[in-house]
Amino acid sequence: MSNTTQLLRFITAGSVDDGKSTLIGRLLHDSKSIFEDQYSAISKTSEKRGMTAVDLSLLTDGLQAEREQGITIDVAYRYFATPKRKFIIGDTPGHEQYTRNMVTAASTANLVVILIDARRGVLVQTRRHTYLASLVGVPHIVLAVNKMDMVDYSQARFDEIVAEYKKFAAQLNLHDITCIPLSALNGDMVVDRGDKLDWYKGPALLELLEKVEIDHDVNTSDFRFPVQWVCRPQTEEYHDFRGFMGRIEAGEIAVGDEITVLPSGRTSRVKEIVTYDGKLQTAFAPQSVTITLADEIDISRGDMFVKSSAHPPKVAKEFEAMLCWLSETPLDKNRKYLVKHTTRTAKCFFSSIDYRVDVNTLEQHGAATLNMNDIAHVAIKVQQPLVFDCYATDRATGSFIVIDEATNNTVAAGMIA
Repeated sequence: MSNTTQLLRFITAGSVDDGKSTLIGRLLHDSKSIFEDQYSAISKTSEKRGMTAVDLSLLTDGLQAEREQGITIDVAYRYFATPKRKFIIGDTPGHEQYTRNMVTAASTANLVVILIDARRGVLVQTRRHTYLASLVGVPHIVLAVNKMDMVDYSQARFDEIVAEYKKFAAQLNLHDITCIPLSALNGDMVVDRGDKLDWYKGPALLELLEKVEIDHDVNTSDFRFPVQWVCRPQTEEYHDFRGFMGRIEAGEIAVGDEITVLPSGRTSRVKEIVTYDGKLQTAFAPQSVTITLADEIDISRGDMFVKSSAHPPKVAKEFEAMLCWLSETPLDKNRKYLVKHTTRTAKCFFSSIDYRVDVNTLEQHGAATLNMNDIAHVAIKVQQPLVFDCYATDRATGSFIVIDEATNNTVAAGMIA
């Protein structure tokens, strides 16, 4: 396998008992991506429980509490690869009280697989997870109608569920949706097509995962480079070296390009682009590089390099955002928090809570505070100016987290409107 093989991050979501963990177990098993000792361990556990077949969901349900309850609580990550692509899978919780876990996993995903039990159809959790996926900007959605074996592989039932789901998704302006009927338990349309769904002419799940285009998921037009570290080696050989280290979050840069440092507004030209493997003439997102400049400019961690573009970032101390409250301690509008945006951390306070979203109905309600798993539209003021884009333009420069100064815990995640 080439070292340049693309990496696809995807998550599974859906209601409790829709078969998310079983689906991932089937993917790993049928794609020959589990070790013999792993398979032997879950075989023994399944046998102890009196099961006639191996329970593949045990491959992901790692917490003891999950195995006892038969549900997924934390986000379980698994890694596997095929000759065409590498994968990171996140198995997210189905319960409403673990909404924050799903938001966290979905924020870095290229694709979400939303499972529906063919017997139960579109449920409240289906709508909730679809809304959350749209909120954090997951580019590709796969609707996997699972347990088709329980409805005699009925095409009519599949078409009915798809029609209802697409009607709801249209309200969220979601259009890149692929619908697949499958049976995770029996393996139909997961890795192999099987012979029970011959009326379905689309791709099996793994086939789709291998070929879905993710090149355009990254903003390639607007250069964004948050400075993570100012590199000044204390060695005789490099005593004059002054480089700016970080990850290119969007766009590309080349030696000789003019850049602007924000928020100061000073300009210079790129002198060198240095990596662990040597020097480059051009670099692009999401590469991590060290950039040296032709001029001596006062630059520190949290500053951002940009190029002139049709969509310049905003530089401001106030902004509006959609916020997911993650902490068990409610939001206190009378105290200050820390906001961490790209590589800059600044003190902040919430100037207003405009409304809270009922993720089950999408209705908006007034709110004086926010509790765990609440999602709301808020206004935030920060002590130092931030350089940001709206989340729809760039997920990296349009997102942030909120930290409690007293405990250093992450209490919220936000998407700049």
